[in-house]
Amino acid sequence: MLINITVESGGRSQNIRIDNGQKIGEGLSVLRKSGKLSGFSKPDYFHSQLNEKLVSAYKTFAEEQIFDGDILTSIE
Repeated sequence: MLINITVESGGRSQNIRIDNGQKIGEGLSVLRKSGKLSGFSKPDYFHSQLNEKLVSAYKTFAEEQIFDGDILTSIE
């Protein structure tokens, strides 16, 4: 299932649409390599504003219960 989320890193934010079955770090890495998230870092953890918790970049969006409309802020 595709979800729409916002990724924030270093004062920048980007809205993306991504498969919730992908691992968070891998999915964002693919978008960075394709130029859609240029300048974004690759942290191990993010803060989910919807769930108000830390989420691992090594789990899938579904495993971490990241849903449509969530905002993920990189933890560096």
